[in-house]
Amino acid sequence: MASASDQLASSINLAKFAKATDLKKRLWFTLGALIVFRMLSYVPLPGVDPTQLNLLAQQTQGGVLDFFNNFTGGALNRMSIVALGVMPYITASIVVQLATSLSPTLNAIKKEGESGRKRLNQYTRYGTVALTAVQGYFIAVGLETFGASQGLQPVVEPGMIFRIGAVISLVGGTMFLMWIGEQITNRGIGNGISLIIMAGIVARLPTTLVQLFESGRTGSIDPLRLITIILGVAILVLFICFMERAQRRILIQYPKRQTARGVQAERSHLPLKLNTAGVIPPIFASSLLLLPLTVTQFAGNMTAGENWYSDLIINLNTWLRHGSPIYMTLYGLGIVFFSFFYTAVVFNPEETAENLKRYGGFIPGIRPGKNTELYFDYVLTRITVIGAAYLTIICLVPEAVFSSMSIPFLMGGTSLLIVVNVTMDTVTQIQSHLLAHQYGDLIKKAKLKGRAR
Repeated sequence: MASASDQLASSINLAKFAKATDLKKRLWFTLGALIVFRMLSYVPLPGVDPTQLNLLAQQTQGGVLDFFNNFTGGALNRMSIVALGVMPYITASIVVQLATSLSPTLNAIKKEGESGRKRLNQYTRYGTVALTAVQGYFIAVGLETFGASQGLQPVVEPGMIFRIGAVISLVGGTMFLMWIGEQITNRGIGNGISLIIMAGIVARLPTTLVQLFESGRTGSIDPLRLITIILGVAILVLFICFMERAQRRILIQYPKRQTARGVQAERSHLPLKLNTAGVIPPIFASSLLLLPLTVTQFAGNMTAGENWYSDLIINLNTWLRHGSPIYMTLYGLGIVFFSFFYTAVVFNPEETAENLKRYGGFIPGIRPGKNTELYFDYVLTRITVIGAAYLTIICLVPEAVFSSMSIPFLMGGTSLLIVVNVTMDTVTQIQSHLLAHQYGDLIKKAKLKGRAR
């Protein structure tokens, strides 16, 4: 039998949406912020030649820069002021989370509540500035040196002035995006940082689809194969939706208390998602593998047999190319490793068991304390195995299929994971706002009936 909240959620329609003025304001604010992000992605760095830069970008396809370019909506290829997107902020957030779990001092700050959370956020911002400055400097130097090695000059006037200007522009663009993301989270709908990443992916999606259908029209791709690709992507999206909603619910029971119906025991459930780590494992694993390819591309042209260094560079390019057995094996192992690693950072069995014991909660048949902690660790390990296998299948199968068919990388499993995850989270928040609006209407009607009586 459906609960009252489920019945209320099923009654949501467009008429209810039209009455939710606060929700509409939040949606318009979110849309406006994302439009500002897309406009900034077309503002170039000072001192960059767009024509030469476009030629240089074509020679670095397949590297880690091309991978991150998918998350910025092409801003990295255009070398705009938001070329790095929010990736430095995400990296800094992960570093702070890892440091919090390893450092007793930072862990104590985390337990201080709201003030501790603000301090950790401040550390994350400092880390974002530092990472953006370092990456921005190397990008500026790489544009000068690698462009010259390829016979191109993407920088009009190379030198320290250009490097300083590029670093300042990239730091300002990333910090502004971070501020926009925080404003979306507070005044809009959904997680702002995730929406910015999704907007970058979705912005390049029409171009990818046009190229795909154009290949089918010209005969480069067989029509039957094209239909198979479309059906495969649809099935993949449905499978991602199913797995992202899947969870292991652990029954939690609290001490009995006196109620109007007599002595009753309160029960609740602790939901554990099968994919606790989210999209972090694929991003980290692919970045780690694509980094050597990018370094070798910036090293310039190499000739086989010239020296041991050139032979190593050529072998790395051969072994770690897209679709190669070594690449696929290392990619899968990296996803599994980061799935377990990040899950251990996100969920702390010891802390959860201690909180249950403090509030009198327990798992039926499991003693509070150490036994509960071991039970959480046992369950979490089992579901993480399923989650890691799911992420590996989602990322490796499309990678192998699309690589063999020469389909653009944007159609990979990582991009689909991000788009589906963020969309589901945003829709859930919209439903929550609509439910809150309906509950408010019910309370107002109840008050009016009470006054009438």
